[in-house]
Amino acid sequence: MSELSHPLQPQPCTLVIFGGSGDLSRRKLLPALYNLFLDGALPDNYAVVGTGRTQLSDDDFRKLAREGVAKYSRQPLQDTVWPKFEQRLFWVSGALTQPQSYLDLRARLSDIEAKLNLPGNRIFYLAIPPTAIVLAVEGLWKAGLAHSVGDHKTFSRVIIEKPIGRDLNSAREINEAVSQVFDESQVFRIDHYLGKETVQNLLVIRFANSIFEPIWNYKNIDHVQITVSEAEGVGTRASYYEEAGALRDMVQNHLLQLLCLIAMEPPYSLDANVVRDARMDVLRCLRPIIGKDVLKYTVRAQYSSGTVRNKEVPGYRREADIKPDSTTETYVAIKLFLENWRWSGVPFFLRTGKALAKRSSEVVVYFKDVPQILFNTDPEHPLAPNVLTLKIQPEEGMSLRVISKVPGTKAKTHPVEMHFSYGEAFGVPSPEAYERLLLDVMAGDASLFMRRDAVEASWAWITPIIDGWQQFGTKWLPEYAPGTMGPIEAERLIQSDGRNWHT
Repeated sequence: MSELSHPLQPQPCTLVIFGGSGDLSRRKLLPALYNLFLDGALPDNYAVVGTGRTQLSDDDFRKLAREGVAKYSRQPLQDTVWPKFEQRLFWVSGALTQPQSYLDLRARLSDIEAKLNLPGNRIFYLAIPPTAIVLAVEGLWKAGLAHSVGDHKTFSRVIIEKPIGRDLNSAREINEAVSQVFDESQVFRIDHYLGKETVQNLLVIRFANSIFEPIWNYKNIDHVQITVSEAEGVGTRASYYEEAGALRDMVQNHLLQLLCLIAMEPPYSLDANVVRDARMDVLRCLRPIIGKDVLKYTVRAQYSSGTVRNKEVPGYRREADIKPDSTTETYVAIKLFLENWRWSGVPFFLRTGKALAKRSSEVVVYFKDVPQILFNTDPEHPLAPNVLTLKIQPEEGMSLRVISKVPGTKAKTHPVEMHFSYGEAFGVPSPEAYERLLLDVMAGDASLFMRRDAVEASWAWITPIIDGWQQFGTKWLPEYAPGTMGPIEAERLIQSDGRNWHT
């Protein structure tokens, strides 16, 4: 077993979570920190400080954290270990809009760091709406909580959650405001998909196996499908989703980042900026979808009412907090092309949606057909293509479809699947994405985070699609039954040139 790079070396620090009592903190961040603690991966000295409008004591915050860990942690809560972890959790009440809140936070941090003998390294996690990011970074600066690179012996870093803006202009405004306070090397724009073990494995699959990279191009690959499907409807996120939609919520970040990893050129090292340069080059090669092309290359739809697994599902426009005449898409499918030498003419199909048949994320690579000779001579019954499926969630692993001979005296063939499962192969559950990403920030490794130019490049490609929908949109979007894999229009999109969605 070889090391991919030097081991992570997280530095002693204080992690400040804005929105510390919110859903993200309770479900993801605090359980991730607890798992890192159990695994012995956290730095020797650290503190976690939650802050928000809610009036809590340290004990209240620790109780909230315990409840979140008990319910959502990858590893079970251990009563004998918990007291040692919770003594590093603290709470500071304050509103983002109040300058005094930042001064109170600064005073409390100084007190905590003095008592724990912490050096003053600070990470600010902005688990807050994108509209509040500018307010938060300006508040940090005015209170003297953030400092530029080289100004101090200690570091200050900021983690920003997606979505960063809702179009190109708003993303630029947020990025510009952040850049007035933090150097780009201090900014960690988080996309939790990049922290998933199987997503990280995409680079290993491609660049550590000699059987794949020589055939990873237009000469051998027919097309690629990237699917992120969700079984649940919008639920409690209805008000947010109505403003975002599937394109902004999923395609602009998750799906385009997966595309970058699948399509990027080999980086010459694992240095953060080298890897991010390679991903950025993919975004630069995206063929624009402009004007009436949105009608040809994109499909959007909403789920209708129905029954799934004996549970009634209201149609999207019947959900609470949704406008009855809403044209916000809960499903989107896109056919796109990359204008470079490696991928010339190869279509990439992206799809994502709510209330679909199952929760699943996967990348499927279809290879070109073999010539129509030997075992592929019957045009009425052509051989099935070779297919590589990279499974991201909930199953983690991969499968490869190959053609094999059926036992017997006749030369009969049949497709068979070769499977690899992370759980079976390594015998341990994969770490949660936020575990790896939080550790990377503590170590200052930005490889798995989005750079400013990548965020703006993805919005530059997405925004014309949004504009095209507004220009050529209809009053009512197509609908699909909940529990299916999307609308008939998506089938027509991929079938228009003789292909089908992977099932």
